[in-house]
Amino acid sequence: MSTTKSLAAALADGPVVLDGGMSNQLAAAGHDLSDELWSARLLADEPEAVTAAHLAYFEAGADVAITASYQATFEGFARRGIGRERGAELLALSVECARTAARRAPGPRRPRWVAASVGPYGAMLADGSEYRGRYGLPVAELERFHRPRLEVLASAAPDVLALETIPDTDEAEALLRAVRGLGVPAWLSYSAAGGRTRAGQPLEDAFALAARADEVIAVGVNCCTPQDADHAVAVAARVTGKPVVVYPNSGEQWDARARAWTGEPTFSASRVTGWRDAGARLIGGCCRVGPDTITSIAGTLRAA
Repeated sequence: MSTTKSLAAALADGPVVLDGGMSNQLAAAGHDLSDELWSARLLADEPEAVTAAHLAYFEAGADVAITASYQATFEGFARRGIGRERGAELLALSVECARTAARRAPGPRRPRWVAASVGPYGAMLADGSEYRGRYGLPVAELERFHRPRLEVLASAAPDVLALETIPDTDEAEALLRAVRGLGVPAWLSYSAAGGRTRAGQPLEDAFALAARADEVIAVGVNCCTPQDADHAVAVAARVTGKPVVVYPNSGEQWDARARAWTGEPTFSASRVTGWRDAGARLIGGCCRVGPDTITSIAGTLRAA
């Protein structure tokens, strides 16, 4: 763990700035992310690129780096011919890349934290089901899938486990079981649309699962539109009484046929004061949110 103040303690003092999208920062640097492993491929092939992406966000004003392990699973690595031992090394490396970036970040020394990303089961499938959920698997089987990866990430000593882009309550329940006893706090963040999880459950019910989970230090949403985030922050704060985590996409839409983003961004730093006032304490961006926006978020929150 970090030797600085714990992230949970920092949240009691005020908002903390998350980073932005790892994939868009890597793509902007010229890296090909068309592989099924997505950004996790670079952990094996070019880890220094991952460190550089984290560093760009720390330089932009982020306090927390979310690791490139979202799509990193033993099963996904195996399809690429990467064995279990090497897969565990790459998971641990994702944490070390973020730690290295924190050490290299210039300017005044201040607390910087590392959140180890744990994506949903559907991310391993690489078929878009992470935005639908309801995989047809029982909670116990989902727990068995997640626990080994969580154990490896926890042993790498991140400051927090980011259980992120979770599409439904079954998977949330599995993850909440799987993090017990690991000794590392977690946040739970759903992907949401229209006041519901991607699988269609009311957010009130989804957030309530984490209300009494001692391991969970924050609850909220990511990889959704800024408009959906507006609603979700208030619901998460009301239902759980915990600090809220929020990091939506830019507001552009992904066209799967064209494999391109369309529309105009609707995420501006002016929104973050509303999220903060509604209970958000971990605030950043997800897909298509880059360092410039993180700089604006940091400036807005620190000025306030």
